[in-house]
Amino acid sequence: MTLPRHPADQEAAQRAVGDLLRALGYCLDDESLRDTPRRVAAAYAEMLTPRTFDMTTFPNDEGYDELVVAKGIPFSSLCEHHLLPFVGVVHVAYSPGARILGLSKLARVVETYSRALQVQERMTMQIAHWLEDQLAPRGVGVVVEAEHMCMSLRGVAATGARTTTSALLGTLREDARTRQEFLSLVRG
Repeated sequence: MTLPRHPADQEAAQRAVGDLLRALGYCLDDESLRDTPRRVAAAYAEMLTPRTFDMTTFPNDEGYDELVVAKGIPFSSLCEHHLLPFVGVVHVAYSPGARILGLSKLARVVETYSRALQVQERMTMQIAHWLEDQLAPRGVGVVVEAEHMCMSLRGVAATGARTTTSALLGTLREDARTRQEFLSLVRG
């Protein structure tokens, strides 16, 4: 599962940021704002471009059949509705099949899907389905907890409110004991 990516047109982005600032009443002749369009365009390009990685898996020679859980993987993403950040943590678990994943790759998968214009619900499912597609595990669990700046800084201004989403596949969805084990591990 990949995200559509197009190369960023930095010059067009800079012009657009300049136009936006002028439309909001700011004068770009001011020394402190003169380079803002370039900085904003570069910042957004960085926040929307994941690093590439090679998936590293290993044979599950020992037949490990319990959960592998990575808790508290930090992430930041951009709300596709307001272009404001949402930040938080992702908890990922899988019950291995024939192969196990290099642990750092769990954080890489989170980064891949968070560095896009996103909604939290979609990102949660993308991470889960990537793991399911790439590893063929017996089960996958993903819980995402985040604070959305579009809710904290504007509108209702509910600073500190966190949204939690989950995706449970395979044994983590079908087996109540495995599901409960995962949820208790990520809460504790």
